[in-house]
Amino acid sequence: MDPHETSTMIDDKAMGPTRTDNQRLHVLDLDDFSTYEITALFDSARAMLEVLGRGVKKVPTLRGKTVFTLFYEPSTRTRISFETAGKLLSADVINISESTSSVEKGESFLDTVLTLQATKADVLIIRHPYSGAPYFASRNLNRTSVINAGDGTHAHPTQALLDLFTIEQKLGAIAGKRVVIVGDIAHSRVARSNLWGLVNLGAHVVLSGPPTLMPWDLLEGREKIHGHPFIDVEVEMDLDKAIAEADVVMALRVQQERQDFGLLPSLREYARLWQVDTSRLSRAKSSVLLMHPGPMNEGIEISPEAAHGAQSKIEDQVTNGLAIRMALLLAITPRSEG
Repeated sequence: MDPHETSTMIDDKAMGPTRTDNQRLHVLDLDDFSTYEITALFDSARAMLEVLGRGVKKVPTLRGKTVFTLFYEPSTRTRISFETAGKLLSADVINISESTSSVEKGESFLDTVLTLQATKADVLIIRHPYSGAPYFASRNLNRTSVINAGDGTHAHPTQALLDLFTIEQKLGAIAGKRVVIVGDIAHSRVARSNLWGLVNLGAHVVLSGPPTLMPWDLLEGREKIHGHPFIDVEVEMDLDKAIAEADVVMALRVQQERQDFGLLPSLREYARLWQVDTSRLSRAKSSVLLMHPGPMNEGIEISPEAAHGAQSKIEDQVTNGLAIRMALLLAITPRSEG
């Protein structure tokens, strides 16, 4: 997928099939989530937060179920969050990384996921550097659910869901809220999935960042693309203008590992123009939420003072991510009868 285009979608997506009882089979992105489904998931996540507040957090709901995490890229928050979510629901959770699997011996991605399905895996959580990998897996698995934990520059639906949940938790209804996403939009799977969710829920979304790190179709020509899903998304390069009266500011990491050379003059120049700091936050509403999907590069896209200040909800995002992932595992894992 071209990281500089937001509207290009993976062909032949397995957007559910859904289970016979209307239970979702896969979680691949947010473009097929209804408002009702998001609301129901949030209700479940609130119940999971109540569980997390107990002295004994473990519940037996998914006892006897098997969850695999298959990560081809490094991860701290997402992997630990999914592992903890599964274990707190009493599922058996097995972690697999590229370096400890038969991929090192030349096994294909297809053979790997088919092997895991053959072990009677109920859920397969995939992070992969190539956009579309979880979709490919979902098309080739008929008994195992797939959750996309981040694929290339394409999507990160569970991060977007926890971001949306955090906004609603702190500010109430998302409709009409001014949400500013600043940084490396072009290479951000987090930004893409958040766009689907925020637009669906009626937010006023503003994107800010260097033009070289902005999807081309959001810079120009959206009106020429019939049915462009983000036709009403605002693009404002000047962060000082974009952040004015913002309800939410979400800073994104500069993803140097996914970039071609020459997209930025220097990180120092980037920080001067697009770093979210306390001075810039003062232009937003006094109740503004500062968010970041992590990992943070403090001193580049976000200042240490802002990252750890009173307006920061970054640690709340982590806690809410655990609740959302527990709710998702409950939503897609069939329970045994009797």
